[in-house]
Amino acid sequence: MNDTIQKQDLSYFQLRLQELLDQSYPELAKDSNFISARSDFALQTYTKAISSKHTHLEASHLANETLFSNLPFSKMDMLFDIVCNEFNRDIKDEQLREFAVKMFPISLPVFNKYNLDKDFEENKMYDALYTELTGTIQLWIDKQQMIK
Repeated sequence: MNDTIQKQDLSYFQLRLQELLDQSYPELAKDSNFISARSDFALQTYTKAISSKHTHLEASHLANETLFSNLPFSKMDMLFDIVCNEFNRDIKDEQLREFAVKMFPISLPVFNKYNLDKDFEENKMYDALYTELTGTIQLWIDKQQMIK
């Protein structure tokens, strides 16, 4: 029975991580080795915390810290923010996420010009990247309108 509980917990941690990766890190969302390793580590953290007499809530908090720690800067979150802030007049609310997903591969060459670390939002280059991405998206929209 203990093995069954561990498999259910592992599945829970995999699902939690997968949800975040799908939303904010599409470049990691299909990395099954990363997901398995990170989920296993979170399960170990949870199990050790419980055996050390932590409450379920405390153990869950520690496991979540393990599960989500040291993730890189989220390109998708930044792109989604730009789409919501700069293009919300042109794109319906229910289409904003879909549009950001569509723009993700188009924006990768721009992201690749910058040294993105997990603290990039505090970097002085954040504003430059924001501006460059906004321009890239606008140029793409303009080009699509000329084709129509």
